[in-house]
Amino acid sequence: MRLKDKVAIITGGANGIGYAAARVFLKEGASVAIADFNEKSGIENVNSLKEQGYQAEYFQVNVADRSSVDSMVESVLARFGRIDILINNAGITRDSMLTKMSTEDFQRVIDVNLTGVFHCTQAVVPAMVKQGYGKIISTSSVSGVHGNVGQTNYAASKAGVIGMTKTWAKELGRKGINVNAVAPGFIETSMVESVPEKVIEQLKAMIPLHRLGKPEDIANAYLYLSSDEASYINGTVIHVDGGIMM
Repeated sequence: MRLKDKVAIITGGANGIGYAAARVFLKEGASVAIADFNEKSGIENVNSLKEQGYQAEYFQVNVADRSSVDSMVESVLARFGRIDILINNAGITRDSMLTKMSTEDFQRVIDVNLTGVFHCTQAVVPAMVKQGYGKIISTSSVSGVHGNVGQTNYAASKAGVIGMTKTWAKELGRKGINVNAVAPGFIETSMVESVPEKVIEQLKAMIPLHRLGKPEDIANAYLYLSSDEASYINGTVIHVDGGIMM
């Protein structure tokens, strides 16, 4: 098992990519703290995982609220005694063209996708420094590298994640902490459910693999970066996008 006896926090872990990652991590021997704002989905999915014999717990959190993040991290430490892995997976979209985007929608995406990553990372680092070991993986996006029409706020937040990732890799590497990011392309999650089928087909035509990604494709990238196999990878952004941005 690649994550035997490791403890992982996965934000946004109650659904989609986060839940896929939780399942993969549990199968590889980790104990998983599913940290999510959605209490109903979080509790239901954790109960299902426990029935399968896995070590999973749900912790409600609003990553945009520092006091909520601090409380979550304290609870995880009280429950598991350590934190080895942080997956900054929580994220939202509020898409609109620049001229129509409200300041509220711009700020909300920044608060969750960028400031939330800052809050969670800063909150877990003291425990990782004390251990002399840690893995921090944050979710960026191809939109944060190449931009995307209608996603000023989202692209800005995901570009910021890359900048923070590289900065933290330089600051924390000497303390035994690896910091990396994953940049997903178009993945079959609730975020794309509202996209018209015609647009989905156009997207597929642009992707060399001619399909959208699955949540497990991103979860497997998280797994690799969280494992000891990636012990010399630091400050890297792994693109999992089917080759759409080559």
